[in-house]
Amino acid sequence: MKITDITLDRLRLELDPPFRAAWDPEPRRHFDATIVRVHTDEGITGIGSGDLMDGFDTYKHLFVGEDPLDITRHVKAIETANFHGAHYWPLEASLWDIIGKVHGRPVAELFGNAAKKLPAYASCGELKSPEERVATALKVREAGFRAMKIRIDRNRVDEGIAAVRAVREELGADFEIMVDLNQSWRMAGDTAGATDLARTRKTIARLAELDVFWVEEPLPYCDVAGFKRLRAENPGVRIAAGEMHHSPTELLRYLEEDALDIYQMDVVLAIGMHRARTLAELAQLKHRHFTPHSWTNGIGVLANLHVAAGVGGGPYFEFPHDPPGWTPERRDFMLADPVRVGGDGDLEVPARPGLGIELDEDAIDRWRIT
Repeated sequence: MKITDITLDRLRLELDPPFRAAWDPEPRRHFDATIVRVHTDEGITGIGSGDLMDGFDTYKHLFVGEDPLDITRHVKAIETANFHGAHYWPLEASLWDIIGKVHGRPVAELFGNAAKKLPAYASCGELKSPEERVATALKVREAGFRAMKIRIDRNRVDEGIAAVRAVREELGADFEIMVDLNQSWRMAGDTAGATDLARTRKTIARLAELDVFWVEEPLPYCDVAGFKRLRAENPGVRIAAGEMHHSPTELLRYLEEDALDIYQMDVVLAIGMHRARTLAELAQLKHRHFTPHSWTNGIGVLANLHVAAGVGGGPYFEFPHDPPGWTPERRDFMLADPVRVGGDGDLEVPARPGLGIELDEDAIDRWRIT
């Protein structure tokens, strides 16, 4: 089998009203997605998405003509291209999609088959008042979720903690709450500094009183010592990070220094499926968790789900969901059916071979950027 071509469909869904992501200073008036298709001489096509794949045409020749099943070779080649360009991990997802289709099995089975489904948490994306956040929490619990993540802005900490407190009081101790401080990385052009360690320590101490399940991305990635200190000072609060960490060797350093409770590398934005699997298994050997970031689209959600279910990740899986601003219909506009959580709050691995992706070609034609 040979790769005959790699094609990209660049899509843009207009957002009206805009989505006001907590980590982005600018309201998002459109949602972009790039669909990667790897075509083969045997008629099998692999599909991936996640990173926007900017500049990939420069490197396409590194893969056309090669056997798509030579995944180790391709991961190494993608890493060399990443060094000079963007992050081309959606290509790896497409290749795993082909491998699963060739063998007639879901990719999660090839990654270890540890779980058929994972408990999902509703990952909220916008900043909301305590009253609005409680209303959302009631909706997501009604939809089956048993946990949710709340964002706290560094300049509105009191309001954010009030939202966490309101959800805890309304939904009780059986509903798990995660908190994301969004301090590890910045959107392009956002030059504001991160909250310093002293203030972050105070914030986490206040959140510990509300029995949050974890606090995510409380510090910049460079502050490994700070992460370790937060873990030592707050034994009842798990510390999570790593969603956009692009360096496997730096993540190995985190593991060696035992800096985190939960590792969150995104397989289509950060380090790819193959590397995530290795690091996830190392984390588990150290009695730590792997539960990947999944804030792209439904294809990215599925790629992360296959890895997490394959290796036995958890204890929860991130499901981007913050109605009405962010819904499966908006997130998965390129799919025939949006990825949805079951009534029991679990996200099932698709039984179809590969990643289980079914595109909506009419939607792709409608939203394609020409």
